[in-house]
Amino acid sequence: MRVLLVAVLALSLFSACQRQAPSAAVAPAPAAVAALTVPDTAKAAIAASTLMASIETLSSDAFEGRLPGTAGEEKTVAFLTEQFKALGLAPGNPDGSYVQKVPLAGIDGRPSGQLRVKDQVIPLDFNGNAVAVTERYQPEVTVSEAPLVFVGYGVQAPELGWDDYKGLDVRGKTLVMLVNDPPVRKADGSLDEAMFGGKAMTYYGRWTYKYDIASQLGAAAAIIVHQTGPAGYPWFVVANSWRGEQFTVASADGNAGRVAVQSWIALDKARELFAAAGLDFAALEAAAARPDFRPVEIAGSASFTVKNTLRTVDSHNVAARLPGTDPALGKELIVYSAHWDHLGRDDQRQGDPIFNGALDNATGTAGLIEVARAFSRLPEPPRRSLLFLAVTAEEQGLIGSRYYAQNPLYPIGDHIANINMDALNPYGPTEDVIVVGKGQSTLEDVLAGVVQAQGRRLVADPDSDKGYYYRSDHFNFAKAGVPALYADGGSVLRDRPAGTGQRLREAYTREAYHQPADQITADWNPAGMVEDLQMLFEVGYRVAQTPERPQWKDGSEFKRTP
Repeated sequence: MRVLLVAVLALSLFSACQRQAPSAAVAPAPAAVAALTVPDTAKAAIAASTLMASIETLSSDAFEGRLPGTAGEEKTVAFLTEQFKALGLAPGNPDGSYVQKVPLAGIDGRPSGQLRVKDQVIPLDFNGNAVAVTERYQPEVTVSEAPLVFVGYGVQAPELGWDDYKGLDVRGKTLVMLVNDPPVRKADGSLDEAMFGGKAMTYYGRWTYKYDIASQLGAAAAIIVHQTGPAGYPWFVVANSWRGEQFTVASADGNAGRVAVQSWIALDKARELFAAAGLDFAALEAAAARPDFRPVEIAGSASFTVKNTLRTVDSHNVAARLPGTDPALGKELIVYSAHWDHLGRDDQRQGDPIFNGALDNATGTAGLIEVARAFSRLPEPPRRSLLFLAVTAEEQGLIGSRYYAQNPLYPIGDHIANINMDALNPYGPTEDVIVVGKGQSTLEDVLAGVVQAQGRRLVADPDSDKGYYYRSDHFNFAKAGVPALYADGGSVLRDRPAGTGQRLREAYTREAYHQPADQITADWNPAGMVEDLQMLFEVGYRVAQTPERPQWKDGSEFKRTP
């Protein structure tokens, strides 16, 4: 289990392959939960036909890739509102509407810049090996010849006795840092599970943390060195995700406290930089995995200019509510969430300009509608209330869910559970179900009972090094103290040759993730999504009907001491 301690929770947050592992021991659900009978008519309301119809609509070219602040958003919000109304659900906003306004600052930057080492200029190709953006709401942001310093993984974790900065004043400097956590090893060469979760990525490893700490320390710019393995995705994902207009939450000071320039460079460019400075990149990378690492000044500087087109945008979360029937428990909410947004369109690229986002996350958004449909077909609403929340700007750094967690429509203490859906499994029924971030809350115990009844097995996330628990919208609920569940339909496909699930997942990551190719394909089989959605519906129903609240487990970084 990844380790992320309380100090990290104070930080603000901005935003698959073969998953097969041995069965993990999970505590059985409480007897009261296990004894509940879930109406079959409600589960049967989750159907492949309506699910696929919603996915086809949301991922169609007409929705233009669902970028916040565009005509694609208007169509998406209208579609979701119509669907929730048709199901007879109440408006989720106490003001009587189905939307929550999320004020965004749109920044469409055109970067230029270079690195200089001694007398050598190292050019940066912002259409190839580098990206640079700013969160400062200014027409132009400039960093001029800011000294370069390599700060390892850029982590300050006092609870682990770890500080990559060792007291160095980095104000006005450009930080060069590695992605993911320090892979600390014991004397025998094995990963130290007590340090940064061992194999598992913690929030210290996420790019959001690295730019946060650079801002706190007053750096002029921060450059993250991309490596596919530690990042969890190839370079093209960075290039596509950080192109064009970027959004952040609008603030009164224009985000003046943020680091001026946030950059990534490809691994080859980083090696070129270090070599020009007479430094051994591989040796410094190894040194950065030790607690005695000290920052290394690079004999050079970085210069950036980002010219921005600015606008403010009122984006929207979409919310619908099914009121609970219990006089005492009815005020408590179980929140199902999914992000409706994707990357929009890029008319400058050759070929297909639209990033349709069928798997990511038209599937989860359509799944949200299906779960809401199931609850609406119950003979009687459950004791607790349900909130169905489709959030904006996940692809921009989990902004919509962060805004909701900080500005909830109902008291945050009344939110007792979050069940998140992000990229459902489209390849058919699986024998396994993955718990992402295993060991977090008792929601997993409820899930275990449901999975067992389906004749499937519950497994821990074999890709814990990718940090998925910190990369989708449930994380913002967890930070706010709400037990959050992120379960993923597995990869061991029923009645398919061994390794098929691995092949399909790897092909998607390689060929379609955050690319225009993320569209419905001939190998999709919605039966797996239907089974997983019925599973998640049943988990929420059982929690809604029993008096006990879900709890954080001992060892979870989100469990707060009274």
